[in-house]
Amino acid sequence: MAKLTAEQRIQRAHVWLMNEPRYCLYSGIFMLGKTSVDDAVPTAVTNGRDVMYGRKFVEGLTDQEIRALVLHENLHKAFRHLTTWKNLYKQNARKANMACDYVINLMIYDSDPSERDVKLPEGRCLDEQYRSMSAKQVFDVLSDDDGDEGGNGFDEHDWDGASELSKEAQETLSKEIDQALRQGMILAGKMKGDVDRSITELLTPKVDWREALRDFVTSFCQDKDVSTWRKPNRRWVDQNVYLPSLVGESVGPLVVAVDTSGSIDGPVLNEFLTEVVSICNTVVPGCIDLLYWDTQVARHEKYEPDSFSSIMQSTKPRGGGGTNVCSVFEYVKGKGMKPEAVVVLTDGYTPWPESVDVPVLFAINTDKVAPVGKTVRVG
Repeated sequence: MAKLTAEQRIQRAHVWLMNEPRYCLYSGIFMLGKTSVDDAVPTAVTNGRDVMYGRKFVEGLTDQEIRALVLHENLHKAFRHLTTWKNLYKQNARKANMACDYVINLMIYDSDPSERDVKLPEGRCLDEQYRSMSAKQVFDVLSDDDGDEGGNGFDEHDWDGASELSKEAQETLSKEIDQALRQGMILAGKMKGDVDRSITELLTPKVDWREALRDFVTSFCQDKDVSTWRKPNRRWVDQNVYLPSLVGESVGPLVVAVDTSGSIDGPVLNEFLTEVVSICNTVVPGCIDLLYWDTQVARHEKYEPDSFSSIMQSTKPRGGGGTNVCSVFEYVKGKGMKPEAVVVLTDGYTPWPESVDVPVLFAINTDKVAPVGKTVRVG
């Protein structure tokens, strides 16, 4: 019998996985993007859409290891690792690579602990201490020197290639991934296969954060002007036209507190502040107190209604340390501030206050949920 080529072995692994109840969930993910074998690729690499396998690397693996390799690359795609965690890559590329690998390798190992059908290749990042953690949590635990124990990973991640995808291409890919996983769940149900809880969470419907933010702000910082006939409007009296005067109830300030611990990247911050400014130009709170914080408030900027439109140009974020959102509420209380409401942008990896005495919306760009106030998922 003629020896199978690397391309044929990769294709055979796809077919085996798609027909196996434990892995049929990912059938649609396997078909997204382009799959190829390249002599110049040392191991395997994905940009979150396309996957390339190194010919020599594949030729040196067993069938069980090739199946695990195919799963590994496609789980990076399913979890959108190369777009979700690009800010971690900018901080420390090696740690970001390892963190993503630790998360999905535990999933692969748990699906077949005996390693009879699927076996992770040598050099794998696998460690029980990271069970039930997200890539961000693993990243925070890893030190700059980690890597010698438990492996450095057996593949590469094309973060730059992922960034080169246009916004339209990324949005299309995200929709295709969602659709593929939803269809995969139906197939898994028919084949009596298991669906990992983390995949179910990926498909949980997300509220449009812009709409939620708009509703929240307008609910607590609405125009409270009321009219009264007690004092006629002087502007029209000399024309013998009597109209009521507007007596405005004071609209309190809005506090916008932005996590600058390194977890909020530029595009998210810009999009968030743009939306906040747009809303505030409509409801016109008394002012905006913009706070940048990590373990403490590092900068406090104040904007009056006539300067709302200049926030994007004039703001100067500060911070970069750890994360403790309690510092925001301590600062607000310590300064005697009495905001109408507080909006906090964070990744949610922080100690939480036991209670808050002001309406609070936590806009979080991970799957964390604040135990107090209201939470909306950003991004």
